[in-house]
Amino acid sequence: MDFEIVSEITDIETIAESLGIRDRTRLRKQHGRGRWRKLKGIASVLLVSGRIRLAEVHWYEAHGIGKREFKLKLPFLD
Repeated sequence: MDFEIVSEITDIETIAESLGIRDRTRLRKQHGRGRWRKLKGIASVLLVSGRIRLAEVHWYEAHGIGKREFKLKLPFLD
């Protein structure tokens, strides 16, 4: 699903860190070494259809690398 985050991400929580992340080998190969964490938060997103919805968003993040691979979790929150 293609989308664009149109608001600030709020209610950020850490889901997993370092060894708790299943994709850490792939993340290191694609984006580089870092202290990878998987996070989730709430944000307004713009969908391909043009609608803006409130959704839970998941992503990976590492210091010095930044946020990567955003995913929407369904159903929408609004």
